[in-house]
Amino acid sequence: MENTAEKKRSLNFIEAIIEDDLETGKHKQIVTRFPPEPNGYLHIGHAKSICLNFGIGQTYNGKTNLRFDDTNPTKEDVEYVDSIIEDVKWLGFKWEGKPVYSSDYFEQLYEWAVTFIKKGKAYIDDQTAEEISANRGTPTREGTFSPYRNRSIEENLDLFARMKAGEFADGEKVLRAKIGMDSPNMHMRDPVMYRIKHASHHRTGNKWCIYPMYDFTHGQSDYIEQVTHSLCTLEFENHRPLYDWYLDNIYDEKLTRPRQIEFARLNLSYTVMSKRKLAELVENKTVSGWDDPRMPTISGLRRRGYTPSSIINFADKVGIAKRNNIIDVALLEHSIREDLNKITNRVMAILDPLKIIITNYPEEKEEELTAINNPEDETKGTRLVPFSREIYIERADFREQANRKFFRLKPGSEVRLRYAYFIKCNDIIKNETGEITELHCTYDPLSKGGKSPDGRKVKGTLHWVSIKHAIDIQANLYDRLFTDASPDGHKDNNFKEFINPDSLTILNSVKAEPYLKQAKPNEKYQFERKGYFCVDKKSTPEKLIFNRTVELRNNWAQKDKK
Repeated sequence: MENTAEKKRSLNFIEAIIEDDLETGKHKQIVTRFPPEPNGYLHIGHAKSICLNFGIGQTYNGKTNLRFDDTNPTKEDVEYVDSIIEDVKWLGFKWEGKPVYSSDYFEQLYEWAVTFIKKGKAYIDDQTAEEISANRGTPTREGTFSPYRNRSIEENLDLFARMKAGEFADGEKVLRAKIGMDSPNMHMRDPVMYRIKHASHHRTGNKWCIYPMYDFTHGQSDYIEQVTHSLCTLEFENHRPLYDWYLDNIYDEKLTRPRQIEFARLNLSYTVMSKRKLAELVENKTVSGWDDPRMPTISGLRRRGYTPSSIINFADKVGIAKRNNIIDVALLEHSIREDLNKITNRVMAILDPLKIIITNYPEEKEEELTAINNPEDETKGTRLVPFSREIYIERADFREQANRKFFRLKPGSEVRLRYAYFIKCNDIIKNETGEITELHCTYDPLSKGGKSPDGRKVKGTLHWVSIKHAIDIQANLYDRLFTDASPDGHKDNNFKEFINPDSLTILNSVKAEPYLKQAKPNEKYQFERKGYFCVDKKSTPEKLIFNRTVELRNNWAQKDKK
């Protein structure tokens, strides 16, 4: 009993509803669906919905459909369909049967619309979209009935058939539900059911020139598929009475009636989550495309180096709530660090090189030193790293003027080269402008492997690369796309004002150990002390390109405090 009680306490409110429905016998099998509109690429918010809907199906041995609610041909494209299918597969989820489409149900939806007309619950309106909007009223003021509302059933049937036949222009007529104009819920004031669009559909071609509205399509598609629980984000809460009203007029008691349940959508700090705004960033070339690694799209996160498990774990940590809130993007970044720390091999790469000559190391000598691939996973084994007289270190790892708290390299000080030797800085070489061009150091040959030969303590440990063996790679350093924690939360709604000018820094001459020479697209590595990196999809053996997924720690923490 205690274990059962513990399990009950850990359920989110949707799981509690589902378990109650199963226990009472209301449903024998749970059916959910993930119903994206193919008018853009999916983002991290959709990933949360994917995890919820498919997760429910897995948890309760049910079914989950992948359905495209494709009712607006002017904004939809096969490119978006393909990207959505790829995203869901990449996250590791499987849908029931083949993907389905609301357009599969256009004939049935049309027949139901005719049934609404025959029942006297729908009519053809000749008003313009502007007139319909103006006559709808406000939440505190009743709307005005359309002058065409009392057309006869026969006239409405005739006009609707002629709409379908293509006799009227776009916007000339619409089919509206006949509900009333006094509801405080604006969605219930004679909503539009069908509109005319002479546009080719990505699946039905030019067969149709009238298309059902989303609200008329969504619930009926759920009903056709016998979905038990229609899980939607909170912005659809006010749509639920209309969802139910449409079902009331077609529901057969012998069949399953879907129940719409709303949950809080995912809102992330430093991120915009509107497909319209993301599309604007793409169209204006603020980013390179939908899969730009700065974008919160699933394809962008994948290209940046995020893993399916990190996103699924993030969604689990966020949980399912009834009220909207903003999640700190640092939690998403923590999830990927947590995952990559376990699975990535460590390598050494120098982003901003400073040359060192080890003056007492033999000029022609070379050796291979043993380096650990992943201290978190012994099965990853070790690799050999070449070492020679001339090496690169990070320029930031040396200071000519440094205080006692600077534990990296400085004049007269000693540091450890990871897996190699202790070195001491003796001379600084500068050019005519005063810029440091190289350092002359000596090494302790008895400290091989970075181990102290006599017990002396060396606090600083630096990564390095042998100049003779180094390969050149390109590193794309990505940062948050916006400088403001709520870029679309301002009154003027001009989110583009907060674009981070430093969201991408391209380094073309990064020096890396030769181990990376065979790196392939999508492979992930930790560049020691510099962050986690993923090989870009455009990378080739001739030009290796690495995208920084995330830094090793949250360096935005101090900025956030300010």
